[in-house]
Amino acid sequence: MKSMRDFIKLAEEHDALKRIKAKVDWNLELSHIAKLNEEKHGPALLFENVKDYSTPVITSVCTTTERLSIIMGMDRTSSLTQIMEEWVKLGDKKVPPKMVDKSAAPCKENIMMGDEVDLYKFPTPQWYPLDGGRYLGTAHFIISKDPETGWVNLGTYRAQLLGKNKMGTQFIKGKHADIMLKKYQAMGKKMPVASIIGCDPLLFILGAARVSAFVSEYDVAGAIRNEPVEVVQGETVDLPIPAHAEIVVEGEVDPEAFMEEGPFGEYTGYYSGVGTDPRNFIDVKCVTHRNNPILWGTTVGRAVTDTHMTMALSYGATLWQQLVAMKIPGIRSVYCPPEGSGRFLAIISMKQMYPGHADQVLTAAISTEMGAYGLKTVIVVDEDIEPWDIPRVLYALSFRFQPNRCQVIKRGRSTPLDPSLPIDARDITGRLLLDATIPYDWKEKPIPIKLDPEIVKKVEARWSELGF
Repeated sequence: MKSMRDFIKLAEEHDALKRIKAKVDWNLELSHIAKLNEEKHGPALLFENVKDYSTPVITSVCTTTERLSIIMGMDRTSSLTQIMEEWVKLGDKKVPPKMVDKSAAPCKENIMMGDEVDLYKFPTPQWYPLDGGRYLGTAHFIISKDPETGWVNLGTYRAQLLGKNKMGTQFIKGKHADIMLKKYQAMGKKMPVASIIGCDPLLFILGAARVSAFVSEYDVAGAIRNEPVEVVQGETVDLPIPAHAEIVVEGEVDPEAFMEEGPFGEYTGYYSGVGTDPRNFIDVKCVTHRNNPILWGTTVGRAVTDTHMTMALSYGATLWQQLVAMKIPGIRSVYCPPEGSGRFLAIISMKQMYPGHADQVLTAAISTEMGAYGLKTVIVVDEDIEPWDIPRVLYALSFRFQPNRCQVIKRGRSTPLDPSLPIDARDITGRLLLDATIPYDWKEKPIPIKLDPEIVKKVEARWSELGF
């Protein structure tokens, strides 16, 4: 799979995509159709008749495990944990991107430069009633390059449509684009960037992932695909652009320049603020796009949407991968529920091997690069419980957990999007570490009830005779 069009073809073959041919208004109606469809676990939607526009919008690309399996090139019956496990198996494998000639790059079929640039040409939705405006970048990612090392980063940061040649940004403190922007600021330079809207969905998933600093998401995508991502040189920026992208917005970010941006209906199910905030923005210099470009957007909002599913996959896999890299034995599997946006809650199944092992895993989880940002609650369970089996996790919390064995960490790095904290005090979060295992060091452990295996075989042999 190289493009959004490849995904559409595969999804249609599996009845996982529906084309909407009726006229739909970009102003709230499109988002509400998508949201109601997602809450019914419906297919991906390709809106082919958007009011005032002749080009389509696609939504709900990643909202089911089946479609994530299609994107990852796996059997479409795979579970989220199985998908994560395949990701974890990659370890440190990297496959760098491959530069191709512009003549072989569909993203260059149309080029708008300078005064020709008009972002209103694209059917950008107004997603929610209290949003500060139309958001062009929801299921997109921004490419930037470290001016000192040349490290290329793909990061998902919301982008509001602020004018025909202006896109807002939200580079949260400490995120990779923010780190890079500060370097450009120290050099007295503007940061070249490119926003990619519509592409191989895997690149968006990785743009939203917590891939370690100095590792390019392109390299990870190549490892997952087992072939290099095809890229092409930007028209006005020295950045590698996905050759099969639908829409590419090239420009620069002035570290000293700001525009009012927000609020926005975020993945937490709440608006990100109570009004507008001054933020850096992209001064757009060039836009390239395919013929009949497909704008990819996500409803974000309350769970479960593309954002929640992609974060559950990428955050869970990254946390699992980083725990394995710490050489901690006994990690069986990791699950970050989509309902918690993959970020705020992690459940880890483990085989205990020594006293204090469960505590080691709990504290290690919040010490990983992924877990250090925003992760509030970590639950460890014994190896006989799958972390995605929530009823069994609740069983462990009921019958194996003791409150006096939990740990409360009072200070950790938070996200400004966490609605459980006051809007003006979201830098620091508490953390809760829950040991829902039977302690390894107990000399006498509870005796579990088990069925007699021979009787089970006998009963199963009579199952149809018994009328089942």
